[in-house]
Amino acid sequence: MWIEKLTDGVVALDTPIGPRYVQPNFVQRAYLIWTFRNFFSLPQQVLRPWERRLIDRLRSENRFVSLSAAGAPDRPVIGRVERRAPVPAEVLPFRKPAMGESMIRDSMIRESISGSQPAERRPEAASA
Repeated sequence: MWIEKLTDGVVALDTPIGPRYVQPNFVQRAYLIWTFRNFFSLPQQVLRPWERRLIDRLRSENRFVSLSAAGAPDRPVIGRVERRAPVPAEVLPFRKPAMGESMIRDSMIRESISGSQPAERRPEAASA
């Protein structure tokens, strides 16, 4: 199967109107077969910069291949490049930290510095 992809494979590109197929040259097909060796479909964001440039170059050169009458490509598909819209980062509101061990330790240190001791430790409480 990979021999057919190497000799005559195409790459599917997601577009707003549906998938389009581009015909890379032999060397580009070899690189793309290696890129898609473990996955049939990859988002464009995970491709290396030189792979993104290759896909953009194929798209800009209009090396598109038409589909057969049955609606399937005439040639084997090397892989599909998904073009997803970037997801905006979610901004989380500021929260107070929970009362953890370090905060308890800090409050105990502050109490010992200020001189206030619990009632059971005061000398007058012991004599009463």
